[in-house]
Amino acid sequence: MFGISVPQLIIILVIVLLIFGGKRLRSLGGDLGSFIKGFKKAVSDEDSSSQQQLDKPNDDKPLTDQQQAKQSENK
Repeated sequence: MFGISVPQLIIILVIVLLIFGGKRLRSLGGDLGSFIKGFKKAVSDEDSSSQQQLDKPNDDKPLTDQQQAKQSENK
């Protein structure tokens, strides 16, 4: 894992705990979790809205000759 061994990781975590304190780390963890949850929701909402736009036919585009011929056949 990035060339960091377990004892080195433990030392880094202890130093971070001493610098920020338990309450601040808990708050940072909660904020980070909220951010990730909101980001995932925004991405999934964007995916679903873009999929709906792809599924919905766009009437603004002019029809090709083949499409006009199919439409007149169906009527």
